[in-house]
Amino acid sequence: MSLPKMVKIRQKICAPKIDDPTSILREEMRKAGLGEKIKPGSRIAITAGSRGIAHICEILATIVDEVKKLGGKPFLVPAMGSHGGATPEGQIAVLKSLGVTSESIGAPIYASMEVEEVGRLDNGAPVYVDRIALKSDGIIVVNRVKPHTDFKGRIESGLMKMMAIGLGKQKGAETIHKYQMEGYLKLIPEAAKLIMRKAPIIMGIAILENAYHEIAKIRALKPEEIEGEEPRLLEEAKSLVAKIPFNEIDVLIVEEMGKNISGVGMDTNVIGRFWAIPEGYKTDTPKIRRIVVLDLSEESHGNAVGIGLADITTKRLVSKIDFEATFMNCLTGTWPELGKIPPFLPNDRDAIMMALHCCGPIDPSRARIVRIKNTLELEHMWISESMLEAVKRDRDLSERIEILGELEEMRFDILGNLIR
Repeated sequence: MSLPKMVKIRQKICAPKIDDPTSILREEMRKAGLGEKIKPGSRIAITAGSRGIAHICEILATIVDEVKKLGGKPFLVPAMGSHGGATPEGQIAVLKSLGVTSESIGAPIYASMEVEEVGRLDNGAPVYVDRIALKSDGIIVVNRVKPHTDFKGRIESGLMKMMAIGLGKQKGAETIHKYQMEGYLKLIPEAAKLIMRKAPIIMGIAILENAYHEIAKIRALKPEEIEGEEPRLLEEAKSLVAKIPFNEIDVLIVEEMGKNISGVGMDTNVIGRFWAIPEGYKTDTPKIRRIVVLDLSEESHGNAVGIGLADITTKRLVSKIDFEATFMNCLTGTWPELGKIPPFLPNDRDAIMMALHCCGPIDPSRARIVRIKNTLELEHMWISESMLEAVKRDRDLSERIEILGELEEMRFDILGNLIR
């Protein structure tokens, strides 16, 4: 079986950007009344998550600095549910991989998996909060607001989820996740509201990113503003998400997946393989027949949650999997299918050929193939010859896509792996 020729393209993406995010952050915190909430000597906990948010070190360091200016004593607490293998050491290692250390942010990091129950919801579900944060004089919740990879609702990934699941540690995350759709759509906002009543939440810092993983907006919110403002920020965040600009794809080649790229390794808002969405919910993602994933990012530390979304993978990727970390993440989320290992082939060439073979009786030379680095970086991609012809026929696509170079054969090294 021969593979079709490919050409590199550039997708033109509208991407608003803040040039000086730390200055905006300082002004936002001032307007949200930080000076009224911190007294000299106050111990202030600042949440630090497991996602690779743009400029996260500078953002956390700026918050630390502003707290110190007011006489407070800031410290960080990892707020990432069960990530990092659900151990304090593992969560500190995750932060370190993001560049977040005591030295880089100017404050100590206190990591513990111990939690306290702060109350129960109407259905009897307990709500937990990190014990160290709960004992502080104030908590500043920091997170990116974005479409979630698991579900669709009024509240998805953001400040309220950071409170309910991030600060809940493994125990809190497991409690919410075991209710699955009810947990996502109802319990996360309800738990967050309970936490804001019972824990010393003094501010939320909401971050929006554009399609280039750059900061598009920063908002500092008072606790009473969070429930009303977060849905509006979510809608804005959705408008900034980059998409694959094609409706139908035979084979999508994803060069790498990982936790630093998406919570489930590959953003389902890009690949369209949702497994927990309300009935009747429609997406604008392409119809993809087969997905082949070639590698696992080093920043994922072996956590390959989401590999179950792929149809074919490589022996190289499987050899990097930390099964304990992966399974802990899958089982805490109550979605074991995300940890299922698809058939894995010796190298990239074999994996791509097998994905194409599993598309059924199609002419390989006319196959609709798209190759991306990962689901976070979608400005540049490679498309096959038949898709190039479709771009040239479609005026709208032609205006949004720039052709870079000429068609060429896929290039592999002597081991059969793609030359990137």
